[in-house]
Amino acid sequence: MKVDKKYRLTYTTRAKELVDKMSLEEKVYLMSGRVSMEEMLNDFKERHYNWRPYPASGNERLGVPEIKFVDGPRGVVSGNSTCFPVAMSRGATFDKKLEERVGNAIAKEIRAHGGNLFGGVCINLPYNPGWGRSQEVYGEDSFLLGAMGSALVKGVQEENVIACVKHYAFNSMENVRFNVNVTADKRTEREVYLQHFKDCIDAGAASVMAAYNLYQGTQCGHSDYLLNHVLKEEWDFDGFVISDFVWGVKDTVEAANGGMDIEMPHTKFYGEKLIEAVKEGKVSEEKIDEAALRIVRTLLAFTEADDKEYSKDLIASEEHISLALEAAEKSMTLMKNDNNVLPFSKSETKRIAVIGDLGNKGNIGDHGSSRVLPPYIVTPLEGIKKLLPESEVIFESGDDLEKAKSVAESADAVVFVVGYDHDDEGEWITNEDTDLKVGGDRKNGLGLHDKDIELIKAVGPVNDNSAVVLIGGNMIMIEEWKQSVSSILMAYYPGMEGGTAIAKTLFGDVNPGGKLPFVVPVNESDLPQVDWDATEITYDYYHGYAKLDKEGIQPSLPFGYGLSYTDFEISNASFTVQDDQIVASCDVENVGNRSGAEVVQMYVGFSKSNIDRPKKLLRGFERIELNPGQKERVEIACPIEKIKWFNPEKNQWELEDIEYEVYIGNSSAEKDLLSGNISLEGNPV
Repeated sequence: MKVDKKYRLTYTTRAKELVDKMSLEEKVYLMSGRVSMEEMLNDFKERHYNWRPYPASGNERLGVPEIKFVDGPRGVVSGNSTCFPVAMSRGATFDKKLEERVGNAIAKEIRAHGGNLFGGVCINLPYNPGWGRSQEVYGEDSFLLGAMGSALVKGVQEENVIACVKHYAFNSMENVRFNVNVTADKRTEREVYLQHFKDCIDAGAASVMAAYNLYQGTQCGHSDYLLNHVLKEEWDFDGFVISDFVWGVKDTVEAANGGMDIEMPHTKFYGEKLIEAVKEGKVSEEKIDEAALRIVRTLLAFTEADDKEYSKDLIASEEHISLALEAAEKSMTLMKNDNNVLPFSKSETKRIAVIGDLGNKGNIGDHGSSRVLPPYIVTPLEGIKKLLPESEVIFESGDDLEKAKSVAESADAVVFVVGYDHDDEGEWITNEDTDLKVGGDRKNGLGLHDKDIELIKAVGPVNDNSAVVLIGGNMIMIEEWKQSVSSILMAYYPGMEGGTAIAKTLFGDVNPGGKLPFVVPVNESDLPQVDWDATEITYDYYHGYAKLDKEGIQPSLPFGYGLSYTDFEISNASFTVQDDQIVASCDVENVGNRSGAEVVQMYVGFSKSNIDRPKKLLRGFERIELNPGQKERVEIACPIEKIKWFNPEKNQWELEDIEYEVYIGNSSAEKDLLSGNISLEGNPV
């Protein structure tokens, strides 16, 4: 059974009948979580956060099921579950079908744990890559966020688990997330920061989590504008809204009137306080009825559509771990490969040096609410040793540069593993009563640690057969050291089988096909600057590759870039308008000598616009696998809706009657794109 919006709305009458039978107290109970602050903190300290699904809502008397919340997005936070690569890594696959399969697997494990809601569709847009939690999202581009987030929503809900999209909205600063006030003009709001949320709502997401931060001076969890006006009225959202945990609601009346349906994970401002507010006339009972209807309708629809059993054998099953490995393999992004030094030869590489602290570390992402505890983690060192059992694999931390040089000189291949871990970036959690403190925004710039830079510059040149493997949740600067090594592989936080995927890629069992879901600039100053301690910030329209494009700044590496061990030729492009869609087509041929994947990307340009618009924006992509000599025609369609702009004076989306540039190729760099022009009538110009 497909629990889409149309199906869910068939439960409206029955849900209303049930709500009409409830007392005020029962309706308010539906709007309440049942895990105390103390329980949650104890979970963090003594076991782990969300080790069991967290309960909320429900009505036993009338047969309304509970919510059983399970966090994400790199897998199921409860128990010991499959740890997939982080969302940024999966964003690098540019593979919507794969992401839907990941959603299926996550949902199956949630069901096996007894849960029914996945709080892990994280699609906030990083204004700057230093945001600590940007590892939880798919990249810097709104279209990519919407497409991949929608795929995850579909995959999760196919297994009758409610997909919760978060954090709505403008949440891309970590340390000040509880009190920072974000402002933006109306076009920036609609075109850049809200559109991917709407994409996921249009894909059928049945729940939304509001953000901690303020927007335009109002707490997002209290925002009548964001929750009632935009989400529920304009976008016709039929599901329910939950608060971000503990601090997402700060006032009973403001939150209830603002459209917050459920306070999570406990009851502090709702419960008796909300009942009293209704009795005093500060919140209408009609408002409570609306929230109750949304909750009951959604829970009934998902519960009664269920026709499957989910055994605990699904949790960290062989099939799901294999999928985690596949996702890691498909995300590997080759950023540099001078003289085709990669892949290293298995037969000729008898002595391998793995240098850098992270080479011998299970490093799967931050230790905040998205942390997954898998049954095991394969480190890069373990992955290489397992892949090459007959070779000598030497680990060196790199603390002693002279020793590292000696080891590197005597090796047939050198692998530097450098980057970040949970102490450098992630969800910022601290409590003065405990020693609990992890993550946060990147405070010291966007490059590697000084010791890593020193290591690569000192040791890299002693052996030409060298590769740097980067670990991290978003863009890492490379300019200072990139000339010191022959190859660079971005591995992100690659999940429990990450070491296996890294080894297989370095030694040629896997042909890297990932693409950068962010731009890599030459200078950090090319990106928007952020004071990570600010309590007031304005988000401008331009960021990432769109900003560099607009300002004519050449990046170090463009958005959508990634090398392969084979070569692809893109030719015979055509651009038309058909059935309210812009359609770009091209031939893609593998002209190399091994199988591989190419990500074909479609961009639309706005140079003839009468208003200030980006030079071009991603508006479609398809990942294609080809054998040597194989050629296929790839067609990508972009709905006309996706090229509209938001007119703030008329408060509506409008379509410009101009010629548009359309591009198709394998990165956002113009040298990697074929281009043409189309008119709205569909005729090539």
